[in-house]
Amino acid sequence: PDLGGLKMASAYAEALHADLAIVAKERRSATETEALYLIGEVEGRDVLLVDDLTETAGTLTSAAELLKKRGAQGIYAGVSHAVLVDVAIPRLQKSKITELVTTNSTPVRTVEGFKTTVLCVSELLGESIKRIHNDESVSSLFNIENETNGKTG
Repeated sequence: PDLGGLKMASAYAEALHADLAIVAKERRSATETEALYLIGEVEGRDVLLVDDLTETAGTLTSAAELLKKRGAQGIYAGVSHAVLVDVAIPRLQKSKITELVTTNSTPVRTVEGFKTTVLCVSELLGESIKRIHNDESVSSLFNIENETNGKTG
């Protein structure tokens, strides 16, 4: 992840009892990013890339390229919002990413020849609206610790 996604990635790593690796990147322009170096060990492992949003897939595909060069096996990308613009399609088709998992928070374009799994967030959004209306906690819906420990609330 980039520094903004580090907290989220750390939470996923902890919940999955997995190690954390970081891809440092440099933004060359609004649509171009280059993965520069990797902090952490990925050789022989499946990798989960997490990000909140992808439009051009530049960060994801660049990171996947670096991870593959460093010996990663399967590379899975988990993105909350996949707002794929035209330039993203060929990038994903040529990428080293095994599968993109996203939500239907926005309409998701299908990418021919590329595996994409779209998760429905309607129940989560409905529950969030209900809790806001009832002046209840919404943040507890997103507490990974509660989910992984079998607790609720």
